[in-house]
Amino acid sequence: MSETPGAPGPTAPSDASGGRYRALDAGAKLAVLLAEERELDHDEFDLDDAWAVGSWIRRTALERGLGVGFAVSFGEQRVFHAATPGSGAVNDAWLDRKFRVVRHFAHSTLAVRTQYEAGGSTFDEAAALDPRQYQAAGGGFPLLVRGLLVGAVGVSGLEMHDDHALVVEALRAHRAGRA
Repeated sequence: MSETPGAPGPTAPSDASGGRYRALDAGAKLAVLLAEERELDHDEFDLDDAWAVGSWIRRTALERGLGVGFAVSFGEQRVFHAATPGSGAVNDAWLDRKFRVVRHFAHSTLAVRTQYEAGGSTFDEAAALDPRQYQAAGGGFPLLVRGLLVGAVGVSGLEMHDDHALVVEALRAHRAGRA
């Protein structure tokens, strides 16, 4: 699966919810992304929560026919990891690179990318991090507990805004007790 920034993935739904991000200029998008991070901060998040969020992503991806790899990590440990038909090992490599960005910056990969764009640059040009190890393409999201970074949730396989939107949708569903 391709993670080409800005290009629709081959399995992206036609009404992909990530479109709401693409319609915003960099400053407005960054404000929305940072507000999501604050909204989705948790009082607690344990292994059962990781299982619930990961299982929700799997069910939803299967229902929508999305070929994605996805994971939940606590620090360096993957505590949930799965994939749906149409994904491949390349999605795992993208997740690794996205999770490194989340751990390094303590923000979503899409927020990090957008922050560089808002400053008139790109992540690849200005971050001084090896792009073979770090990738600020949407789909990596910080797992925050009372403001502290404890891990990440990630999706890979769709267009980057859609990867991000699926993670946010999963965390919101979990918060609402639907995951």
